[in-house]
Amino acid sequence: MNPRVKAVKPTDDYQLILEFTNGEYGLYDCKPLLDFGVFRELQDINYFKQVAVTDGTVTWINEQDICPDTLYLDSVMINIDGNEPLQNLRSSIV
Repeated sequence: MNPRVKAVKPTDDYQLILEFTNGEYGLYDCKPLLDFGVFRELQDINYFKQVAVTDGTVTWINEQDICPDTLYLDSVMINIDGNEPLQNLRSSIV
């Protein structure tokens, strides 16, 4: 089984910075989802930023969610400690 989401931080460009339960960090791009079905509501950046972690995946208040396996497998893994722009991210992940 793939790791689950432990924490999430939304960006201003419809991406999610994810901390997984195995200690890895990933960047997941939500832009390809924004024109489909229930995900159209995420086009509102203020709504998009209301993302939360529920039961190991990301969710929004109107019941949109993304499969945790998809989040892990389709994320670009990033190194928080070694990447200068993300260096302070660890303390700001919610």
